[in-house]
Amino acid sequence: MTSSSPKPIVLLGGGAREHAMAWKLTRDGATVHVLPGNGGIPNSHPDISATDFPAIQQFCETHGVKLIVVGPEAPLAAGAVDYFAGSDIRVFGPSRAGAVLESSKVWSKDFMRRHGVATALSWQYRSDKLADARAKATELNGQVVVKYDGLAAGKGVYVCSSIEEAQAALDDLQQQHTGWFSFLLEEKLIGPEISIIGVTDGNRVRLLAPSQDHKQLLAGDQGPNTGGMGAYCPVPFCDDNVLAAIRTSIVDPTLRGLQNEQFNFKGFLYFGIMLTAQGPKLLEYNVRLGDPEAEVLLPALESSLLELIEATLDGKLQQTVVRQRRGYYVGVVLASGGYPAADFPTGFPISGLDQLHPSVLAFHGATRRQGEALVTTGGRVMVVVGHGEELEEAVHHVYREAQRISFQDVYIRTDIGQRPEPTLASNW
Repeated sequence: MTSSSPKPIVLLGGGAREHAMAWKLTRDGATVHVLPGNGGIPNSHPDISATDFPAIQQFCETHGVKLIVVGPEAPLAAGAVDYFAGSDIRVFGPSRAGAVLESSKVWSKDFMRRHGVATALSWQYRSDKLADARAKATELNGQVVVKYDGLAAGKGVYVCSSIEEAQAALDDLQQQHTGWFSFLLEEKLIGPEISIIGVTDGNRVRLLAPSQDHKQLLAGDQGPNTGGMGAYCPVPFCDDNVLAAIRTSIVDPTLRGLQNEQFNFKGFLYFGIMLTAQGPKLLEYNVRLGDPEAEVLLPALESSLLELIEATLDGKLQQTVVRQRRGYYVGVVLASGGYPAADFPTGFPISGLDQLHPSVLAFHGATRRQGEALVTTGGRVMVVVGHGEELEEAVHHVYREAQRISFQDVYIRTDIGQRPEPTLASNW
């Protein structure tokens, strides 16, 4: 800790990622106020939106808060850092200009090209050129990824394996977004996908453990894309050689790009990476911790997250070292039946949390208090996290405990952390 007295912090957001961040920052010695929070996060303030900057400023002044940490992407894209720039309240995260790395897939892809970041081939289209996109998808035999340009809560990406799937994705894109919009077609890459997340001041980066998300709803990576059904860390096949290749072809060129374009970027930076036969390739940037990756990365982080944040803001990141705990952490999402469709029933009572083994963590994502009851409010209700010295042990532990929690139509993907280990190319 950097001080002996608890430091008051405001954390913006209200999902399981923010619960994990609040849990970690509290363990690091902070007093954390979560705006708006949810039914399971201590010190939640549900009456204040994460994008209501005047109300957030008033709260900070009332409670003596000088540091805001941002969880989700929306407040960053809305300009949280820019709003507080003239005050004595510091915000951990990129400015609106830096947040465009996530908020615009088109701009982000252009940034990758400008700075030599290894990535997939892509083609940019507008909504009035859907016919051209359909022709290109057919030319590529449907082996494409369709990406909506703006923020879409992790559900604006369609991974296609046939012409029919590609055309259906373009149909859905057109139905989901009225008026003018832009989007990308990308070549479909093959290989295991991993998440590399770090803390950066725009000049240096300190990376957390490699992690792996499971985005599809169903076991075996089948079914529709979701915001993430579970994650684990570290990733056994992401060894020092793989990390060195990722640094050379993706991380270092990104940092050079941030410097060359003079971003004042101080926050989390997420690299979604595919390990292809031709080497690592960047799929996307996020400008915040991933969800559900954060729920396993933060329990695995032995170092103080608060110290990393403060060192970044103070220009002292080069003096820090990231230490990880031993073993593996696996998180599984408990989702509402019907997710990720747009409409599904909620409001169901949740039971069994008091039966969990003390070593297991339960981070709330979509819950609220209704009298004495805790009820569901959305799709990804909570993330249960277990630990083990070996990955298999962690998997067994978390699934055994997750079964103790119940609510109507609860759904759990059954194979988190159990993909066969891939064989990676040796000619990178």
